[in-house]
Amino acid sequence: MTQTAAEQNLPELAVGDFYYLPTGVGTYRSTVHAQGAWNPHEQHMAPATGVLVHALELFAPRPDMRMARVSLDIHGIIHGGEFEITTRMIRPGRTIELIEAEMVSQGRTCIVARGWRLRTLDSSAVAASEDAGVIHPEELVTFDGMSPWPGGYIRGLEFRGADGHRPGKGIVWMRNNFEMVAGTHTSDLVRLLGMVDTANGVAPRVEPGPESWMFPNVDLQIHMHRKPAGQWLGIQAQQTYGTDGIGLTSAVLHDVHGPFGRSEQILTVRPAPAGS
Repeated sequence: MTQTAAEQNLPELAVGDFYYLPTGVGTYRSTVHAQGAWNPHEQHMAPATGVLVHALELFAPRPDMRMARVSLDIHGIIHGGEFEITTRMIRPGRTIELIEAEMVSQGRTCIVARGWRLRTLDSSAVAASEDAGVIHPEELVTFDGMSPWPGGYIRGLEFRGADGHRPGKGIVWMRNNFEMVAGTHTSDLVRLLGMVDTANGVAPRVEPGPESWMFPNVDLQIHMHRKPAGQWLGIQAQQTYGTDGIGLTSAVLHDVHGPFGRSEQILTVRPAPAGS
């Protein structure tokens, strides 16, 4: 017999072709498209990153600066349903600024995001990168390697995969057709950074499952040497597990114009609980 959401003690979720419904000043309700992969009552960290980046972008914007790094620490369960975001200035300055956005759900802090904004200028005379480009998504076939992952967020993505994909390493492109916030046009930065956390699942060393291992991340660090654009996010990921229950997922991040930055996620690696 199928249980209702209430019977499963799941949160009340908004409905629509968006990840979040604004319910007031700085308050939101998540939809099923933001549902996590580890537990059905949680939000996925990827869209949660996107809505936090959106809040950071709205906070005291300056046309002579752009976001160069976003650092997110996960303090606990990212509950689905209702939550609020507050923003503040940590370190003001003429050439660098540090700002913060805090997500609170059920009275507890679940994520703290900090963004370094740096003053921009023309550095094209010395611009260079050692990260090579990868095959564009239009030239690739559908990637079904994400099918073991449950949850509304993963189901809402389109994936393309490159040859050579294996456990622990691979290149996967992804995009979605959802707005981050209902009724609000958000930037390409919000859209693309709102998928970066998926890096931890595109090339896992072990397939997730009730008789396998868990490897959730407790943070997400994103560094960008240029501002990304477009709808497609390319993740060139590799995953490492240590011998003492700690792992690392590292990725070069691409849009259709080439590499634009890198991400890192520290993992807690442990056996999946029985019956999960």
